[in-house]
Amino acid sequence: MLSAMRRLAAFCLCLVLCFGLAACSGGAKAKPATISPEEMAVIRRQAEGFISAQERLPELAALVNKRDWTFTRNLIHGPMQEVGREMLYINQRLLPGDRAEANELATSLKDALANLDEAARLQDGVKLQKAYVEVATGFSNYAKVIPAQALS
Repeated sequence: MLSAMRRLAAFCLCLVLCFGLAACSGGAKAKPATISPEEMAVIRRQAEGFISAQERLPELAALVNKRDWTFTRNLIHGPMQEVGREMLYINQRLLPGDRAEANELATSLKDALANLDEAARLQDGVKLQKAYVEVATGFSNYAKVIPAQALS
């Protein structure tokens, strides 16, 4: 009788393991490792705004070099203001494996823009130059995480 109970228990354990493994496989619910066309359209739309702000860097550099405190801040708070939101929308639609790096680069760029704004507010030329270099580097680094399909 004990032997029969062991066999029954082993059989039940085998069934539970089989169904458990089948349930964990994901099957048809597994997401592909690509960005859907709908998500790519959102990334493309947000990337246009990001690139538009990035194209204003030479204008920002000229203002920084002239130490034009007011217009430097106006450019940051005007045309470049939406960069943080655009990066957020892009990051949400990237592949999960790319999101951590993209979030880190976005935070770095936003911090650099805040430092540039603060340097202009304080009218500190040395900090302004350093912060501009950080902003330009931040734009360049973040642009690398945007999928090539969104830029074409």
